Amino acid sequence: MTQRIIIADDHPLFRTALSHAVGKVWPEAEIVEASSAAQARAEVETGAEALLLDLHMEDSRGLSALMDFRQDYPALPVAIVSASEDPRVYAAASQLGAAAFIPKSAPLEQMRDALACVRDGDGWFPETDAEPDEDLAKIATLTPAQRRILAQLNEGLLNKQIAYELNISEATVKAHITAIFRKLGVVNRTQAVLLAAKLVVDQEAAESASG
Repeated sequence: MTQRIIIADDHPLFRTALSHAVGKVWPEAEIVEASSAAQARAEVETGAEALLLDLHMEDSRGLSALMDFRQDYPALPVAIVSASEDPRVYAAASQLGAAAFIPKSAPLEQMRDALACVRDGDGWFPETDAEPDEDLAKIATLTPAQRRILAQLNEGLLNKQIAYELNISEATVKAHITAIFRKLGVVNRTQAVLLAAKLVVDQEAAESASG
């Protein structure tokens, strides 16, 4: 069966550059490009050897997409390829189960080395002194439905608005929020939103850092 490597990034030029690196590491693989998390998910459904995932696309922000893929496809190596150069983000990605974190500013040779580690079943991350975050461990216990509702809370939506957006009842929303508070060890929306912010990677800062 032909190996398939999925590259999920909304910048066509970077997908092309990354394809060259992938081709050196997996010379026999079919390289499939996706411009959104939803498109990447559809491609993964048909089989994949590895997923290279950007943190910022039209339908995803930060580390939530990583958590979704890790929960739904636990055997799939997911390598983050991002403009972020924040050591805390490296550590968070590792803690949430990424196989690697490859900065977009990395030289092509270093990208190939990192991808070779992923191919061989090893991890690859830039050096960092950042410690594991207990709050991220709590967030990782949330179900995908609970994470979606937490994201809606983070946007300031009311229960009835969340119910409308997700096509569920307000009672279901309230039940999820109660469970979210319990899992996160918080007592109100403000505290929950502060924890949820740890999944969001500052895109503007990341793009500034990359050039």
